[in-house]
Order: sequence, then C-alpha cells, then structure tokens
Amino acid sequence: MKLRHFTFDSAELDSFLAATHGDPFAFLGPHRVGDQWVVRVFEPRAVEVEVVDVHKAGRTTPAERVHDAGFFEAVLPEAGEELPAYRLRFKDAAGHEWENADPYSFGPLLGELDLHLFQEGNHHRIYDKLGAHLREVGGVRGCSFSVWAPNAQRVSVVGDFNGWDGRVNPMRRWTNVGVWEIFIPGIAENTHYKFEVRGAHGGIQLKSDPFAFYNQHGIKTSSMVWDLDRYGWNDAAWMQSRRTRDWQREPVSIYEVHLGSWKRVPEDGDRSLSYLELADQLLDYVIDMGFTHIELMPVAEHPFDGSWGYQVTNYFAPTSRFGNPDEFRHFVDRCHQRGIGVILDWVPGHFPKDAHGLAEFDGTDLFEHSDPRQGEHADWGTLIFNYGRNEVRNFLVANGLFWFDRYHIDGLRVDAVASMLYLDYSRKAGEWIPNAFGGRENLEAIYFLKRFNEVAYGEFPGIMTIAEESTSWPAVSRPTYLGGLGFGFKWNMGWMNDSLRYMALDPAYRKFHQGVITFSLVYAFSEHFVLVLSHDEVVHGKKSLLEKMPGDEWQKFANLRMFLAWMWAHPGKYLLFMGVEFGQVKEWAHARSLDWHLLQESRHDGLRRMVQHLNWLYTHEPALYELDDSYEGFEWIDFNDSDNSVVSFVRKSRGGDLLLFVVNATPVVRENYRVGAPAPGFYQEILNSDAQTYGGGNVGNCGGLHTDEETWQGRSHSLGLRLPPLSVVGLKWTPPKPVESANVTELLPP
Repeated sequence: MKLRHFTFDSAELDSFLAATHGDPFAFLGPHRVGDQWVVRVFEPRAVEVEVVDVHKAGRTTPAERVHDAGFFEAVLPEAGEELPAYRLRFKDAAGHEWENADPYSFGPLLGELDLHLFQEGNHHRIYDKLGAHLREVGGVRGCSFSVWAPNAQRVSVVGDFNGWDGRVNPMRRWTNVGVWEIFIPGIAENTHYKFEVRGAHGGIQLKSDPFAFYNQHGIKTSSMVWDLDRYGWNDAAWMQSRRTRDWQREPVSIYEVHLGSWKRVPEDGDRSLSYLELADQLLDYVIDMGFTHIELMPVAEHPFDGSWGYQVTNYFAPTSRFGNPDEFRHFVDRCHQRGIGVILDWVPGHFPKDAHGLAEFDGTDLFEHSDPRQGEHADWGTLIFNYGRNEVRNFLVANGLFWFDRYHIDGLRVDAVASMLYLDYSRKAGEWIPNAFGGRENLEAIYFLKRFNEVAYGEFPGIMTIAEESTSWPAVSRPTYLGGLGFGFKWNMGWMNDSLRYMALDPAYRKFHQGVITFSLVYAFSEHFVLVLSHDEVVHGKKSLLEKMPGDEWQKFANLRMFLAWMWAHPGKYLLFMGVEFGQVKEWAHARSLDWHLLQESRHDGLRRMVQHLNWLYTHEPALYELDDSYEGFEWIDFNDSDNSVVSFVRKSRGGDLLLFVVNATPVVRENYRVGAPAPGFYQEILNSDAQTYGGGNVGNCGGLHTDEETWQGRSHSLGLRLPPLSVVGLKWTPPKPVESANVTELLPP
C-alpha cells in the first residue's frame, strides 16, 4: 500500500482503515484545512472519485486516491467560509459510474430532547427516531439510521449498498447518550442492512436493527428498510368506536391462532397461508364461528419456528414468513372493517441468545443483566431484560405502544408475567438475588408493567392488555391507582388447571372431586378473568383436548361438548385455541395444518356447530357478559349434589335477565331432576349440549317447561328437568304474564 499526499495524520488514517476509528465525522466528509475545504471519501469499489459542484454545472474536482484501499481526498478550488454544496461521482474498475450525496456532509439528525427523553425512559415514540427511516434531508432522499450501543467502540451500517464493509459507513456517536446515527443518501425501500458493531472489548458482531420494521427470518437475519408511512388505513369507523369500548362489560370471545399452522396449502409445497390469504380465509371462518377477537401467537420476527414466536429478535417487525409489513396491516385492517378485534401475544419477559439479536448488543450485557442469577432463564435458554435500565424499559414500553399506534392492534396478551414478577421464578435457593428489601419480587419489572399499562390505556382508550399470570399475585387486573398492576384482564390459569384435571377423571369418580370444579367460583370475581384453553394445553405430550376426555368415542365427544358449554356458562371472557372447536384429534404441531378433513365427520362438525351456537348465545345474552366479573351476576342454585355430579347456577344481567344452567357430569340420563327456580315462569331451553345437531343423543326438555309450585332448595318454585348424559342444559327465564283482573264496576249490582 502506497501512501501519497495527505492533509491529515497518517495514524488517523491507519485507525480508520483498521475500522477502529470512533469518530468518523471528524475524519471523513468536508473539513476546513487552513483557508481551503477538503473532502475525504472512502469507497473501496471506486478507482476514481470526483466532487461535483451542485450549483455550478459542469464544475468537478477530481479527488486524489491517497491510499490504495480506496481512500480519496479532494481539495476544492474555491476558498470561502461557506462549504459549497456538492455530490460525489464514482467510477469503478469496470467503468460503471454512479453519483450520490456525501453521507458525511450532513449534520446531526436526532434532537437533544429526543435523546434526553430516551435516557430517562420516557420517549414513547422512540421508534420514530431510532432504527431506519426513509426521509429527505436538505432536498436529498435517503435513509437515516440510528441505534443505541453506548459501550461500542464503533458502529457502522453495512449492506449490499456498501459491500457489507464496515469501513464505508461508520456512524456518528452522541457520546453522552450512546446513540449512533448516520444519514445515507440514495437508500431505498427493501434495502438489506445490519449494524456492524465493534464492541466494548474489540470484538466485531453483525447485528440486526433492534428497531427494524422489517426483517428476514430463519437463518437469513438482515434487516430491511421499510416505509411505515405509506399504508392507507380503511378502519376509521372501528378505531373511532374503539375509543368508547369497555371490554370488561362487553362480549370477548377469542380465537387463538398460530398463523403458520392454522391452514396450509398442500398443493403448493404445504406452505403456510400469507397475510393476504389469511385476511380472507381465517377472517371468514372467525366471523362464521361468532368469535369477537383473534389472538395471534407472537408475530414479531423470530428466527426459530419451533419457538412459536416466543423467542423474539426483532420486536418492531411483523414476521416476514407470511408477507411484508403492509400486508400484515391489510390483515388487521380487514379484521376491523368486518368487526373483529386483533390481539397480539407480546413477549417483554425474555429474549433469545441468537448472535444477530439483542444479546450482548454492544459487547456488553446491554439489554440483559450481567449476573445469570438475574439475567437468564435456564429453563428456556433465554435472557431476561434489565428493567432497571431506563433505555431498556423505554425500548419495551415504546414497543408495546408501537403495535397500538402503527398497526392498530386492539390488545396485547403479555406472555410469562409470572416469570417477570418473581426473582426466584423457577430457581432454587442460591440461584437468585433478593431485591433491595430482601424480597423475591422483581421491583423493576413491576414498575415497568405498571408504567406500560398506565401509558397504554392513557394513550389508546379502548384497547386491552391481558396478563398470562399463573400465580396468586393480587390485583393483576386492577388499576395502578388502586394498587394493581393495571392490566385489563388476567388469564384464569387456576380454572384451566382444575377444569382439565376434573374432566380427565372417569365420570364414576367425579363425585369425589366436586370441590375441584366449583373452586373457581370462590375467586372468580377477584380479577377480570379470561378463561383459557390455549395452545399450551395441547402440546408436548399433553394430547389434544378431545383425547384428554375419558371414555369411548361417544363419551369423549359428549365430555368435550359438556366442558366447552360449561366454560361458556362460567363467568369470565373466553379464549379457545384453534382446532379445539371441531375436536382436533392430533396434538398441535407448528409445522403442519390442522386436520380440517375431520369436519366431514358429523361429530366433529357437530362440535363446531355447538361452539358457533355458544358464541351466538354469548353475544346475544347480556346475562353472560354484563356482570361476569361480579357476584351480582352469578348465583348458585346447588353445588352440593356430588353424588350425582350435578351443579346448577344462575347468570344475571343488569336488566333482570336470568339464565339457569344445569350440568350433569355423568353419562346417566336423570329423569325429573328437580332444581330450585330463581323465579316462577317459563324456562326456554336455549342450550343443550346433547342436541342431535351437535352430535348428541337429543335427550332434553322439549324446548322448555313451566315452574311448579313446589318448594325446593329454599325456593318457592322449582323445575323437574330431564338431564341428558354428560351435558349442560341452559334455560332462559320468561316471567309469567300477569292475570288481568275483571273490572270491579261491572260486577256491582245496578
């Protein structure tokens, strides 16, 4: 390498060429040297570089190649205090020419207020600043890149546009904040890029952009530039009405979906459906079934299919497996246009160790804790966010808000909340560090969750946040001003575990476990609960829900129909994992489709029709949703008949509607089974899980019956019901018509 004439310290050039220079803007680009301007350029692909005067047509200044690695310097002919506007023209060895503005001629892009708010953890729209943003600066179109890496020695943007050479586009550092930035002219949408990070200890890593809006999946992990400002939404009516919604007083019936395996296309290599195809096929199905919401297992970009999306590397990018960001927006848009809410699984509790992701991002434990007793989930092989670091907390809060803001998402179901709340979660003694007060509570995570919920509900009225929290932590779904965590709802994991344990029993032994199935009503109104039968219950050898049921095929279906009808009769909101609604036989597997051919069999299709009817009843009967979080809306008739494994209860609405439910958990028909009536009148049979149309034996009560004036169970009137085997019967009360009195004056003598 031959070094020629130069106007700078050769040691500085050596540092730059070795990619160790920490302040490229002090070296590259335009600089005042004496009374002249010089422009320094590094472009290894070029053999010639010219500086083109923007305002003086035809005036160019050739740059001298002062180092064979591709380093050029031009001394501009005119001296002056003002830097002339210029562009750079390049020619490579093959004679190809290209022209662009100089990235190192642009000043700082980020504002001090933005950086200050980020440092203190309160920049709720930091995704509008960090990451890659197509923009125009000084009349020049290009892309600004910025990233937080406070302990890095150098950060460069690399991609196809610069030969993936970290020496070409090193970034400017805001020293007091640790944010790096650069504006690169000419960068267009879909450009692939990464950050080359020279870490705190000198090691070099290629990192995906933590704020990337679009990213490759699988073994290809480049980020891609995307314009989030282009898409035109058509859901204004939904978004306006959502602001006034109170989901705690409305029906919420959720269909949980894994997009990659709901339905596949066998004739096209068994590929998954795209976002555009799902916007038609999945949406049509959900509407036909009567669900109010779709919950998507995590769609944020993740490299490993087998994590089902729960090991996220790119928190701001919907996975490219099924299409681009605008196509995912189209899916959400179509849901809203047709009246369906969209909930996303969100994973702020942990992240994977993949080399291109957040782990040791700047060569240090930046997003995670350095001590494995605080920073690692050994069970999952993942790292735990350091919620005590303002910038990390800001990253996560802004990410949750991002999905509400830029994708119009209606709710976030927060994964693994219990693992966030407890420092000793899944740890033995000595494997965790107590908090400042000696306790096991993760105070920083608690603060983060409270803060997120406060901001989310404050900025986006009508959304919902749902906690997957499996312990007895109090007030999860109470507002923070009442001492709660601020979630809108909590998954009822206790009900799920107790119910599945009870349903797995041979019906002959259920009478010994009556308390298991009634226990949930002891605490049912302590939180705003969502009753869940989720994907977690049909994987890893747990068998499908149908196969969990005891007995022969007939009893399995009858048990499952009874269980689902019982679930919809129980107070709370509801979530059902895909495939349960028609009796999927195989365990769920992420790499294959549900077995839709089963719907050709009457029992499977009958089960599907019953779930469809349950959703219809739910959305049309206020007694099932108006007071589902209050004792005002529920009343036991009898929970003590363990010998017959029968329970009976009433659901109520604000307007005085009464729905009576009677569950017979044995395969025995019970004739003239007497139940105390909550009020005299006619009781119409609006639900019978043994109906023939659902695949049952059609044992029932001929559409309904009137009460008898027979005192029973402390009530003045009662009903003599015919209870089908393994069934739920639901009856709607109609008050008796008043008897019209004769006109007294007509009875008087003349």
